[in-house]
Amino acid sequence: MPELPEVQTILDAITPLVQGRTIEGVTVLWPGTVDRPAPELFADSLRGRTIVGSHRRGKYMLFALDDARWLLLHLRMTGELRVVPGDVALHPHDRLLIHLEGNEDWRFKDTRKFGRAYLVEQPEEVVGGLGPEPLDEVFSAEYLMARLQGRTAPIKSLLLDQRLVAGIGNIYADEALFRARIHPLRPGGSLSAAELAALVEAVRAVIRQALAEMGTTLRDYRRPDGSIGSFQNSLQVFQRTDEPCPSCGAPIRRIVVGGRSTHFCPVEQK
Repeated sequence: MPELPEVQTILDAITPLVQGRTIEGVTVLWPGTVDRPAPELFADSLRGRTIVGSHRRGKYMLFALDDARWLLLHLRMTGELRVVPGDVALHPHDRLLIHLEGNEDWRFKDTRKFGRAYLVEQPEEVVGGLGPEPLDEVFSAEYLMARLQGRTAPIKSLLLDQRLVAGIGNIYADEALFRARIHPLRPGGSLSAAELAALVEAVRAVIRQALAEMGTTLRDYRRPDGSIGSFQNSLQVFQRTDEPCPSCGAPIRRIVVGGRSTHFCPVEQK
């Protein structure tokens, strides 16, 4: 699933291609892609609108429209965005086509059909329950100490809770926990102030590096021009089962935490 670095990278690439352009029409190829309103109203409401701005919140891309409404996109597991000439043949997994002025299409491709599009009056209707961004000042050891007090759930699962912190997924949770030397099964409420400070710093460092390296391409993730990220070359534990730990040489282990594959060093992470 595209996480914060991938979503931001895609947004940075797609925004210059769509901002300031008018939507001439919309074709919904898979009705399930449109969460709200109904697909027909979604298409009718976007026709004639101009995209005037964009930003990211968690794993959502938010596009401001000239009528003060917002188009939100969530790529989920396998979503991809691209802008192509309107006469380019459809891909079998294209789910949503936004026809732009100048005979170009903004296409939402999604192999597994989990991606979603929303047209709303206010972004908070969709993203209002998200926690702080990991690079925001409010995401701090003090914030985590207050939110995790008494929590018995594994810290790995808690990092994936978008209500606690927005934008972190499986890849960056594993990598941050390794850098902070924290075992993924540790109960959230058991972490000391020093450990939480180390975790916050590790999360920020991993996210910043992944942003600089344009995200992680393991299978599906591509930028709108088809190019891939490079953070997969910097992964220290994620999907490196049985490979030597880069710090101590012990084999990296894989377990399942909250239904998610989790990778860690059994020696370094306590």
